Amino acid sequence: QVQLRESGGGLVQAGGSLRLSCTASGGTFSWSAMGWFRQAPGKDRELVAALSSGGVSTYYADSVKGRFTISRDNAKKTLYLQMNSLKHEDTAVFYCATAKYRATAFKIEDYNYWGQGTQVTVSS
Repeated sequence: QVQLRESGGGLVQAGGSLRLSCTASGGTFSWSAMGWFRQAPGKDRELVAALSSGGVSTYYADSVKGRFTISRDNAKKTLYLQMNSLKHEDTAVFYCATAKYRATAFKIEDYNYWGQGTQVTVSS
């Protein structure tokens, strides 16, 4: 039922910033655990940030700690990923996803609704 759509990707120079958005639509929406994933060419999809259903507890991969911030706007039904101090190695397709009915989720197999992805390219 729920549909997720990412936006905000693009080309940015190393050291720059981008904010990704993920908006939910298409059904009765209530917050579950949500996450941002990225997949670089030839690499597995990896979890970079997660937010609990209550919107308080966060998780960040070691590679992005201190640089990325996950948050949400309840009224807009939108999940955000603020990315600062971007590095070339951050280049990937970024996906948002939700783990329906879960309060927290850290495994890719726990996520059951996915957006189509948005490309982030960081030039060196």
